[in-house]
Amino acid sequence: MRQQRSSSWLFHGLTILWIWILLTQWVSYTEPILYEETTAGIVAALAITAVVEVLVFVKRVYRIPIQLILIIYAVYRILSNYGMPVPESFADALNDERYHYALPYLWFALAAWAIFNFVSVWANSKRKILMLVGLNIVAFAVLDSFTTFVLWDETAWVAGAGLAWLVTEHFNRFRIRFPQGWQRLRRYPFKIIGNILVIFSLIMFAGVNMPNIQPSLTDPYTAWREWSGLPLTSGGGAAGGGVIVTSWESMSGYGREDNDLGGGFNFDYSPVMSISSDERNYWRGETRSVYSGTGWADRQRARDTESVEVGQALPEEQSGVPTKTVKQDVTMLNDNVYPVLFGAYSMVSVDRVDSEENGVLRWKTEGAELHLISEPKRPYYPKTYTVTSEVPVIPWEQLKEKSDEELYGNNSADDEYLQIPSRFPDRVQELAEDITSGGDTPYKKVMLLQQYLQSSEFSYTNSPNLSNKQSGDFVDSFLFEVKEGYCDYFSTSMVMMARSLDIPARWVKGYAPGNVPNEQFMSPGGSRTPSGSYTVTNADAHSWAEVYFGEEYGWIPIEATPGFTMPILSGGEVQEPVVPEEPDEQEPVEEEEQETAAAETAGDDNFNLYPILGIAAGVIILLWIGYILWRMRVNFRFIRARLTSGRPLTPADKVIAETERWIRSIHRKGLTRSPEETLRESVLRWKEHHPSLAPLLNPLLKRFEDARYSPVQVDHEAWKTVQAEAAELKKGLKKVKTV
Repeated sequence: MRQQRSSSWLFHGLTILWIWILLTQWVSYTEPILYEETTAGIVAALAITAVVEVLVFVKRVYRIPIQLILIIYAVYRILSNYGMPVPESFADALNDERYHYALPYLWFALAAWAIFNFVSVWANSKRKILMLVGLNIVAFAVLDSFTTFVLWDETAWVAGAGLAWLVTEHFNRFRIRFPQGWQRLRRYPFKIIGNILVIFSLIMFAGVNMPNIQPSLTDPYTAWREWSGLPLTSGGGAAGGGVIVTSWESMSGYGREDNDLGGGFNFDYSPVMSISSDERNYWRGETRSVYSGTGWADRQRARDTESVEVGQALPEEQSGVPTKTVKQDVTMLNDNVYPVLFGAYSMVSVDRVDSEENGVLRWKTEGAELHLISEPKRPYYPKTYTVTSEVPVIPWEQLKEKSDEELYGNNSADDEYLQIPSRFPDRVQELAEDITSGGDTPYKKVMLLQQYLQSSEFSYTNSPNLSNKQSGDFVDSFLFEVKEGYCDYFSTSMVMMARSLDIPARWVKGYAPGNVPNEQFMSPGGSRTPSGSYTVTNADAHSWAEVYFGEEYGWIPIEATPGFTMPILSGGEVQEPVVPEEPDEQEPVEEEEQETAAAETAGDDNFNLYPILGIAAGVIILLWIGYILWRMRVNFRFIRARLTSGRPLTPADKVIAETERWIRSIHRKGLTRSPEETLRESVLRWKEHHPSLAPLLNPLLKRFEDARYSPVQVDHEAWKTVQAEAAELKKGLKKVKTV
């Protein structure tokens, strides 16, 4: 009875675990959409429901109020921890309208609780489980295809949890219907778990290593857009992070969709903002690190940022180079709402915002991004704001001589900045290695990559000819097939080629400096543009690369797009980076100012689980194959004996072969026999010295003599009986002293 209760609790706990995993994938999807407090309440509700379901051994009618009380208290504590006003008593919560703001947070948490309980009660058969998992996979597939979210990880988790749930339900049903059979089966837990792992590993291994093949048929969405005359991509554009899509064409501007780069656009010269600054600079927006093969697939999560106030110092990314303080007064010239405040790298404080009532500032140290969060129903972006930046002053002559060991040593950047998709074409890395063969330091290699991308091999255009595109990878198709494009093409290629050389890099999107009224443009010698008010338009939207040169130098912007020049401070003056000389190389076109991007994840959440799953699945499959070969070792011996004798082995031959094997085995244990002895004589002698072995030796002797001398036909499976009896003999030998 106790065993039955234990089994019932185990299966119930596993079922709750699979439901929890399935529902948390929706939390992962909604996290960038909902407030951080809302997400925390939902996570708490799911965790409380799961824990109470598994660990509180009372009827459901009693578990429900326990769950509700704990969830209400959890929401209360979450709102309190986030600094929101909370009621001091239950009466205050009901009567004081000041606290009614908290109700939506509670409704979200209770909705999660209700869904969890409904699923755990309703999905009680294989058919319902399949329906539920199938609907979730279809939903994630639709959202992945028709929204900007990349939901491969969530879909994989749902499929894995669904398979595990079906296995759990199968064994639970078997336990209930066949209790005696279950009692026998549960004696071999490792065999059961091993078979389950092998099946799961085969599925995972096949999925992870599935080739990336372009579809033969056009999907309905693409067919509809082609029929309507709409562009197939919203990515690309003259500026970082894509373009703005109108009814019939793509226009340049600060785009939001970075995971579908490419296509063409028209320049939009409408003004965006006016920036008053004493230094010309690139006005940075957001960074991306996860390359997906089609663009950048980072997921913005609230937990990656921290709330900041106007006047508060912003944490900086580590760098040991001197900096120059640059103040920027920004005046917006349109009514668009952007996800970030723009400024030179790296902002250290927000000095002024025209209104803080409708938005919350959040700082992302990893990437130096200043996000602005406003209510979805009342989107807000300040008309004026002031930020201060500490702009790095780069000692180029010193940097170019620093070796890989001197720059990185044991303190390299996070692995996310070296992330490369598993199916990334090898020829891109081979090209990067060939281009940089003359560079002996990371900086020189980066400059050689920059020279190559700005050479006559490639051309800048806002309407690239994609008819030559064959590869499914954005970078590969640009470098080897299309060979023309705009900033997104050049900057993404720069980042990925640098990563292929183990040089950390990330993609940045924002705006080029813009124009100063009556501006005297940069002379070929690199003289400084006077300070003033820069007018930035949508045509100035741009993307570029940033390369990490260790803790001493930090992140340095690199412009790869032809025709752009990135202003960089060096010794207090705006200069261009020192480019290593190459004798047989054409003079590079005007340098730096790079373009948009987006990358693949991991992670999370830049952590890429697929290679680990593939390796784990491969190891399990290899172990399983090794186990199968070990189990078949006797058959292999018979095959070898058959090849040696030149004829098929009879059942008697197999018994004799097994007898010779157990004789050799006990010989190693100390039971020896002389060459002139028959087996009967040896057995009699062994029994005289060790009488306790007689019951074990007699059956083996009889089976040998029947096979060798008796005219009676030996049973076809007799050799297996000899094998089992020999195993018992080995166990008996452990109980006697033979030497």
